[in-house]
Amino acid sequence: MEFLTDEWLGKPVWMWAGFHALVAGLLAFDLGLLHRDKNHEIGVKESLLLTAFYFTLALLFGGWVWWMLGPQAGQEYVTGLVIEKSLSMDNVFVIAVILTSLGVPRAAQHRVLVWGILAAVLLRGLMIGLGSALVQQAHWVLSIFAVFLLFIGLKMLFSKEDEEKDVRDGAAFRLLQRFVPITDALHGQHFVVRKPDPKTGKTVLWLTPLAVALVLVNVADVIFAVDSVPAIFAITTDPFIVYTSNIFAILGLRALYFALAAMVDRFAYLKTALALILLFIGAKIIVADTFDLVHLPPWVSLAVTVVLLAGGIGYSLWRTRGETSREARTGGVHGKAAPST
Repeated sequence: MEFLTDEWLGKPVWMWAGFHALVAGLLAFDLGLLHRDKNHEIGVKESLLLTAFYFTLALLFGGWVWWMLGPQAGQEYVTGLVIEKSLSMDNVFVIAVILTSLGVPRAAQHRVLVWGILAAVLLRGLMIGLGSALVQQAHWVLSIFAVFLLFIGLKMLFSKEDEEKDVRDGAAFRLLQRFVPITDALHGQHFVVRKPDPKTGKTVLWLTPLAVALVLVNVADVIFAVDSVPAIFAITTDPFIVYTSNIFAILGLRALYFALAAMVDRFAYLKTALALILLFIGAKIIVADTFDLVHLPPWVSLAVTVVLLAGGIGYSLWRTRGETSREARTGGVHGKAAPST
């Protein structure tokens, strides 16, 4: 068991193993106990309670990081968690568009999101590992991250709101349809079914809209990870802090989805706040790392992020006060697509 004390990516192996055991336990608890009923629909109240549970657990883990690794590591973790959670809110609205366009009912959305989270954990791990290796070998890569974040922030800030589109008209759906047959209707909560090929008459595997939704949700997560992973490297280059804060933000995303998707029209100005957060982080890298002018402590980044996010949410709720959500008017879960990155 001596290998547990060996370092891997700057931290003992037991820290990495313990964190992954915690994540596995949470997923087993979620799937095995909370949602054994496949037809269970998650309401807004349950969504908010689950969100509070995951966020509290994430903060408790941050307290452990503070105790084990010191105050600076603790502040960097919490800052990274808040930034990742903030940026993931925009991802929620895109996921809502995908699930709605494909006609996935609320009872089946949980299945898509859980498997999407499992895939996202693996994809984020690969992206963070690659980003960490690049930063360790060439610190100037952070300057490229900064320019990219500034570009994305400005694009989000000044782009016009896109009209909501059916994902069936998108390039990703058409590309998938070229290689795999897709059924027109859902088949319960199955991702694949066996049906005769209309051309050959042979029985082949078909993807259901549920499987298509899973693929598109993961494509969306990769696109948003391109924004969020460089953003957290602006706060810290410690792979353990980057990875754990990312994963905890993802774990709470599924719970947050059902609350935000039900009130999507109330967050009309959230994109502006997220754009300003990206611009701040990009400018921070330029000032601190590229030109070595002013180095802001982690708590300043955390404070600015919280203020911008709270301001965007508060202003959105104030401007849309008295309005009913689109879900209440139409009976479905909808969202607005963010500009493609």
